[in-house]
Amino acid sequence: MPMRERVSKIAGWVSVASNLLLTMLKLVIGFFLGSQVLIADGVHSAADVVASVAALGAMTISNRPADKEHPYGHGKAEVVASGIVSVILVIAAVGIAYKGFESLLGEAIPPHLISLFAALFSLVAKQILYVYTYRLGKKYNSQALIATAIDHQADVYASLAAVIGIAVALVGQATGNTILYYADPVAGILVAALILKLAYHMGSKSVDTLMERNVPPELLEDFERIIYSVPKVRRIDRLRAREHGHYILVDVRVGVPGQLSIQEGHDVANRLKKAVMEKHPNVQEVLVHINPWYAEDDFANKRTK
Repeated sequence: MPMRERVSKIAGWVSVASNLLLTMLKLVIGFFLGSQVLIADGVHSAADVVASVAALGAMTISNRPADKEHPYGHGKAEVVASGIVSVILVIAAVGIAYKGFESLLGEAIPPHLISLFAALFSLVAKQILYVYTYRLGKKYNSQALIATAIDHQADVYASLAAVIGIAVALVGQATGNTILYYADPVAGILVAALILKLAYHMGSKSVDTLMERNVPPELLEDFERIIYSVPKVRRIDRLRAREHGHYILVDVRVGVPGQLSIQEGHDVANRLKKAVMEKHPNVQEVLVHINPWYAEDDFANKRTK
């Protein structure tokens, strides 16, 4: 099994196991002690379990080699998983916000110190998971792992809001100011807003990739610089590149001296492909089309401008 696939699966299973543990911890304590923000955080962790399973399945599919039905590979499976995670986050956020507003309209429930400890434990655990998963996602250029990491980051914000909300409510309990009890559901609503924001950014990136949006301009400029460094490349007629999950596909048309033989033009194309892929290991394929170039054509074009 390739290193990328092995590491991705380990990270995926770590996320599933940790989310299951945190879901049970927060929901049991939240329901038992009546903490709306802890329940909201637990619902979010439950959604994370589904998201982690989806990401794990997508990573398995995306690592499959190209075949007859999928000549460009299966990389977009990770993008689909990222989109699924964003939808799950939206659903969780709406549910959390609803329960928060419902609690604001009801009777305030006194906080408990155990709820604060549970939220603090979740905060620390999720921060560790976020750093671990994000670093692996960046290292192996895995959209599914990065999506899972962002999901962990949403949990960090949710747990932080829970800690603040419960702490403020405990201050209210200590000072006899019962109005501060409502800091718990208010924090839950804040959690929902933060989750929605993360879901939007994650979902928009997934849509861009599925719609085959061009890679960032600075990356295209680097490709252009590398291509012009290849001997006998005189002109770039067209340059496009798109993300395909954890790898990039490049499509370029270049002009080379028209007097070159077919073999010489083929060699230029091979050198170009090798140059791009050596500088950018995440580029899996470079499709090169060779056009004839003549000095007098460029001269005539300059005269007409």
